[in-house]
Amino acid sequence: MTPESTTNPGRRQSLRVLVAGVTGGVAGASLGWCPEAQATPADMQAAITAFSRSQTLQSGGVRLLVPELVENGNSVPVSVQVDSPMTERDHVRRIGLFSEKNPQPQIAVFHLGPHSGRANVTTRIRLADSQRLVAIVEMADGRFFQTGVEVIVTLAACIEN
Repeated sequence: MTPESTTNPGRRQSLRVLVAGVTGGVAGASLGWCPEAQATPADMQAAITAFSRSQTLQSGGVRLLVPELVENGNSVPVSVQVDSPMTERDHVRRIGLFSEKNPQPQIAVFHLGPHSGRANVTTRIRLADSQRLVAIVEMADGRFFQTGVEVIVTLAACIEN
C-alpha cells in the first residue's frame, strides 16, 4: 500500500471544498462586492428618529459638505461642521450621519465634548447609489439640528468590478 492510498478520501475532498470556498470569497472581495443596498428612506427616517429620541429637529447652524456629483462611490469625502462655541454649557454632544440607500441607514456617529475645540468631523464613506445624506447634531442642552444634501453617484460602490 502506498501512503496516498491510505489517505482518507473524504478528508481530501473536504479540503478541496474549503480551498475553493476561500479562494472564491477572496475573488468576490477583490471585485468590489458588497451587500445589496437594503435601507430605504423610511429606514433612514426611523434611524434618525431613534438617534434624536423623537425630539424636534431644527434647521440651521450645521453644514454637510459632500460633493454633489460623485464619480466613484467607493470613497466619498464627507465633512460636518457645526456653529458652536464648544464651551462646557454649549457644545455638540453627537453628530450622526445617515443615508437612505446604503445597506445600513446610520453611517456613523461621532461623540464630541467641550474639549474637542471645534465641532468639525471629516471622514470618507462608501455610497451604494445616488441618494440623500442627512447629518443630525445633538447639543448639550438637548436640542437637535439637521441638514441634508442630495448626492449623485455615477459609479455606485457596490457594483464596481
